[in-house]
Amino acid sequence: MIPELNRFTAVIFDMDGVLYRGSRALPGVNELLALFDARGVIYACCTNNATMTPAQYEAKLAAMGIRMPAARIVTSSVATRRWLETQAPRGTGVFVIGMDGLRSALFDDGYFVEDDEHPAFVVVGMDFEVTYRRLRKACLLIRAGARFIGTNPDTTFPAEDGIVPGCGALLALLRVSTETEPFVIGKPGPTMFRAAIEILGADATRTLTIGDRLDTDIAGARAAGLASALVLTGVTTPAMLERSAIQPDFVFRDLIELREAWAGA
Repeated sequence: MIPELNRFTAVIFDMDGVLYRGSRALPGVNELLALFDARGVIYACCTNNATMTPAQYEAKLAAMGIRMPAARIVTSSVATRRWLETQAPRGTGVFVIGMDGLRSALFDDGYFVEDDEHPAFVVVGMDFEVTYRRLRKACLLIRAGARFIGTNPDTTFPAEDGIVPGCGALLALLRVSTETEPFVIGKPGPTMFRAAIEILGADATRTLTIGDRLDTDIAGARAAGLASALVLTGVTTPAMLERSAIQPDFVFRDLIELREAWAGA
């Protein structure tokens, strides 16, 4: 029993390593969500992955038996779009390196327009088919004065055949070639967490982040001023936790243990 859990009225989940691994739901996820629904705890998901749309994530989770509405799935693409809206008016031009998840978030409703010549922003997300030509163009546009924005800093991406370059690797290439630091939206920065809180209409002081990575989930929660819980079902091991300077407020073996603690609170 951990009575302090009772004070939280909202939860922000990481996804891979917390709700599921690969294509399989992790034990206890639906029971935990049912407890939250019964107690009126609102929740959303945050992921640095900018390649898929929230609707695609909703379908992916549904295939694993996890019900999570697209409106509660905050990708780094969604957070990037929300942040850009605070910076620029309708009709602003954007040059994009990225996939459907990012392009949909930016252009589907016409607020931003695609501009390969004189954009206000160059926005870079993961792109599995990026070409030198697009990278060259991005470099020239940033050097000409366009603001350089990255969806997330993840330098690697887990693929079926191993670990491959991620969005952060593309940002590093452009950082070196433009001598310009990007403003990065995703974890461990606070911007995506703030977007999730706004979408939920939650109170940040009563919001708990649940993640499996110290360097992104827990560090990002701290940057956003949120409490955090680490579950040991993903990347972080007990040995890694013990020697880390980044420490969560709570630690649980898995979602089953977390639910038991919350139910008894």
